[in-house]
This record gives sequence, structure tokens and C-alpha cells, in this order.
Amino acid sequence: MGMLKEFKEFAMRGNVMDMAIGIIIGGAFGKIVTSLVNDVIMPPIGKIMGNVDFSSLFVVIGQGEYPSLAAAKAAGAATINYGEFINTIVNFLIIAFSIFMVVKVMNAAKKKEEAAPAAPPPPSGEERLLTEIRDLLKRG
Repeated sequence: MGMLKEFKEFAMRGNVMDMAIGIIIGGAFGKIVTSLVNDVIMPPIGKIMGNVDFSSLFVVIGQGEYPSLAAAKAAGAATINYGEFINTIVNFLIIAFSIFMVVKVMNAAKKKEEAAPAAPPPPSGEERLLTEIRDLLKRG
């Protein structure tokens, strides 16, 4: 029973929960980026390069020619899928750049927070008393 309690305390720590939330959001972000690359970025690039579908670019290792990557896979042929690799590199670059931008914004916000001048400390009791005496002498 003690081990279950320890695990519960571990799992409910703030940083463990934050990490779990980050992993879930990161997974969803990865799917969005994959769709962005496969469905938005690569088709125009392929069109510009002469109607090339990057996801279907492959080289067969060994003998045989196949009209598509799906046909090669269905036949059990060994392939090097360099088009998928290109898509994965583009995914990585977009994710890395996005993370770079988030970190840059967070660092800028942190610097602004640190650069904000601290409020001056309130005057000490002696300073207040001297100020009151000065003000009385001015009036008097």
C-alpha cells in the first residue's frame, strides 16, 4: 500500500503534470505540423518542381520496378523512401523553428520582467521624521 501512495504523490507533483500536458500538446502539435507539411507546403513545392509528390519518391533496393510506393510495399520489396524522409526533415525544421520562436518570445518577456525597475523602498522612519521637520520649518 505504501508504494501506491508514493506513486500517487509522484504522479501528482506539479512538474510531472506539466510535463504530461506538454507531451500531449506536443503530440497534437506534431500532427498539425505533419498535416501542414504534407497537405499545404509540399504540394505547391511538388507542383513547382514538375508535379512531384514527395511522399511517393522511393528507390527499390534489389530487382523490380513498381509504379508506386504502395505497390512496392504490397509486393514486399525493400525500398528507400527518400520522399518521406524529405517530408520528415521539413516537419522537423518547422517544429524546431516554432520552438525557437516560443523560447525567444519567453526569453524576451523574461528580460522585460527583469529589466523593469524595482519600486524604490519606502523612506525609513528617520527620513520621514526629517521630512516632517523640514516641512514644519518651511511653514513656520
